[in-house]
Amino acid sequence: MRWLALLLLASPAQSASVIPNFTSGVVTSETTSRTEVTEIINVVEYSTATSYTVSGTNINIPSNPHLGANYTQINPGESFQFNETSMTPGISSVTDMSRNTVTDSFTTSISVFTQ
Repeated sequence: MRWLALLLLASPAQSASVIPNFTSGVVTSETTSRTEVTEIINVVEYSTATSYTVSGTNINIPSNPHLGANYTQINPGESFQFNETSMTPGISSVTDMSRNTVTDSFTTSISVFTQ
């Protein structure tokens, strides 16, 4: 019952007007971020067949080249180049790479307001 008496005696609430005391303003916001990405790339290539290649300059290559064939110089005593490659099934190449990318970002925002 006491609370009812207090409620009846209380005066009504009133609001006051708020008047800003500024005429203009500037808000500046700065954001800095950094992103670091590390990529690791591992590639293993496999061959499922046997291959044989031969090439060169000043070399007599027979019509049916094969591993162990008799290759001779066309002009003995002169310069020559000879390349022979024989690959069997298995790993033909391996590539391991690591790449780091760093991105820095800086943003400034300015808001200007007036009354």
